[in-house]
Amino acid sequence: HVQLVESGGGLVPPGGSLRLSCAASGFTFSSYWMYWVRQAPGKEVEWVAGITSLPSLFRAASYADSVKGRFTISRDNAKNTLYLQINSLKTEDTAVYYCATIIATIPRWGQGTQVTVS
Repeated sequence: HVQLVESGGGLVPPGGSLRLSCAASGFTFSSYWMYWVRQAPGKEVEWVAGITSLPSLFRAASYADSVKGRFTISRDNAKNTLYLQINSLKTEDTAVYYCATIIATIPRWGQGTQVTVS
């Protein structure tokens, strides 16, 4: 069955950095676009970044305006792992971060990892 397991969150001061990871299993990871989304306390889920499934030479990434220039999404298809490098953290980045994909029109995501900027 499909599993997405996020890790790497924590408590960091403003301006700090973290690298989130998402270990994927139960599906052909390399064939699917992958995403990071987040949910801050009391707010709706917000799309953060996405990355195509194309070979690395043609791979493309896109970002929400709120994180552009600070966050970098990447993937290692050999390790079935998705990453999110987050730099220059701001207090408004505090949220639970989820990796996600869409398989057969059904969104799938993991249990999330908490990022607290304070």
